[in-house]
Amino acid sequence: MKLTDKLSTNFTLAELTVSDAAVRKNYTEQFNPPDNVITALTELCKNILQPLRNTVNASIKVTSGYRCERTNKAIGGAKTSQHIDGEAADINVEGMSVEEVYLLIKDSNLPFDQVIQEFDAWVHVSYNSTKNRKMCLRAVKKNGKTVYIAD
Repeated sequence: MKLTDKLSTNFTLAELTVSDAAVRKNYTEQFNPPDNVITALTELCKNILQPLRNTVNASIKVTSGYRCERTNKAIGGAKTSQHIDGEAADINVEGMSVEEVYLLIKDSNLPFDQVIQEFDAWVHVSYNSTKNRKMCLRAVKKNGKTVYIAD
């Protein structure tokens, strides 16, 4: 699959593999994910991102989607991050606050696994093809550490 190929009407593989850290470090595997990751990214787009895009009728910027293991480690991502499997994206929506996006997803019928309002800077949303927990969290910094609060 080429980076310009579409995963859904409004999302391309390039958008879901974007990473400045991987470019800086020349982690080429970031931009050539395995088939199982492409399948997961397609499911994320089909079940979460595209329906959200259709609802808000505004541009959605993916700030972090898939992360190869080296990219995930380089940015300090969790070892069990759903980003590694292509099941998660960090997003912002044009014309909406982070809180508005979070609440929209939280209160929606979208089959998300997790939605996390992270530091009032972006929304993390994930989808798992086998089990979606509808887990709603807020990430905040306390004493320099990230703490997740159930919401």
